[in-house]
Amino acid sequence: MKKRILTTATLSVTALFAGTSLSFAQASPAADALKPATDAAKAAANPAPATSSLAAPATSAMTSTATTAAQPSADEMKKMMAEMMELAKMGENHKLLAEMAGSWTYTVKMWMDPSGKPQESKGTATRKAIMDGRFMIAEHSGKFQMPGADGKMKNMDFKGMAIEGYDNVKKKFVSSWIDNMGTMILNSEGTYDAASKTFNYTANCEMMPGMPVKIREVVKITDKDHHMFEWYEDRGQGETKTMEIAYTRSGKK
Repeated sequence: MKKRILTTATLSVTALFAGTSLSFAQASPAADALKPATDAAKAAANPAPATSSLAAPATSAMTSTATTAAQPSADEMKKMMAEMMELAKMGENHKLLAEMAGSWTYTVKMWMDPSGKPQESKGTATRKAIMDGRFMIAEHSGKFQMPGADGKMKNMDFKGMAIEGYDNVKKKFVSSWIDNMGTMILNSEGTYDAASKTFNYTANCEMMPGMPVKIREVVKITDKDHHMFEWYEDRGQGETKTMEIAYTRSGKK
């Protein structure tokens, strides 16, 4: 409906400006003064009566169509509003995400070389509901091992944040991630398998210019106090696991 309204309105505005410009050019004394011609030549070059009689009805018809399209009936508006209100409601999938609210400690393992030993670091995370429970925000902080200017691995302060939710329109879980290690916003979409208590997300990004990466994220719920996050990358040569994060609820073992 929105696309139809915009298209029809655009045609109407275009026709209106075209008709107005033509009428102004025909009626302007300055234009006649600057371009003297015989009456016959004027009549042949500027058939004003014929153009005027065609432009006005066309513009009127298009404007009428745009007005009709832009004003849905009262019943249509009522139906649209009811649907929007229904889509704004929280459901079981939002409750599922809310079960992970609270404070957590985590241990990260990262594989710079898939065949090598992973680098390990630790941190804390806090997950809480926002927007009346429609979304969850997860804030992470800790130390992150990264190669320094000398090539040696160093502990660096790490901060990251995720906003997670369930999109009732897409019927998918959605997530956006940012951190202090880059300027990218990573957007993921996924599903949940109740049998295995597993979230499966996919995303695409470009970590470096000309380096597209397909990403798969897996979140396995062990129990209410433990879950595991796994990160897989495919840079065009097959999928490789490059990171895992083990979460434990604060105060639990």
